Amino acid sequence: MLVAAAICPCPPLLVPDVAAGAAPELDPVRAACLDAVGVLAAARPDRLVVLGPAADESGEGRYPQGAPGSFRGFGVELDVTLGAADGAEPAPGPQLPPSLAVGAWLLSRTAWSDAPVEALGVAERLPGDRCRPLGRELSGSASRVALLVLGDGSARRSIKAPGYFDERAEAFDADAARALGTADTTALAALDDRLAADLLASGRSCWQVLAGAAEGAGLRGQLLREEAPYGVGYMVAAWT
Repeated sequence: MLVAAAICPCPPLLVPDVAAGAAPELDPVRAACLDAVGVLAAARPDRLVVLGPAADESGEGRYPQGAPGSFRGFGVELDVTLGAADGAEPAPGPQLPPSLAVGAWLLSRTAWSDAPVEALGVAERLPGDRCRPLGRELSGSASRVALLVLGDGSARRSIKAPGYFDERAEAFDADAARALGTADTTALAALDDRLAADLLASGRSCWQVLAGAAEGAGLRGQLLREEAPYGVGYMVAAWT
């Protein structure tokens, strides 16, 4: 059963080494993310799954504890290892996609429990009717499951946004933030797949996996942060 969830954005700029001189601009979002992740350890789960958007259209990619990640593609010599302390030897296998590397970095910055950790890359365009059953499968995989759910809102909030401006973006993000802040699984499940794709909202599929996992769990949500720097919607929330 799902006992806790932390919802965070996943831009590589969240990592100060990547952001460099712009790092202070995301300090409030970064601090909120670390607060949200701290909620997971406090819930004392016996399984943690990190969910993050991935470009693979086949559906999902699974990564074990110790999977390697890197930010070298963003110009910094920084490597991470999922669920392991800095300097630990990574497990053999494929590298984490950028979203899950951000998740591994967040975990490395918090006091984590001894619960086993694994990661799941969810295709950004995975239909909602496939996301929710995946969430139910995850929640039933252990007696106390926690999720770290990564993903951004619309990337079309301003003319300088990665996808330029779309007048529908602000309302979409407001609906998503309201659902994430109140743990409203019905509203999350109702987010439109096609509209999310048009607005370049990478978090939609992972949020809908969360909606499936939280069905019947009776969790309460709290929105810790919502803003749109660089024209991209970032939401941080904690469910307990």
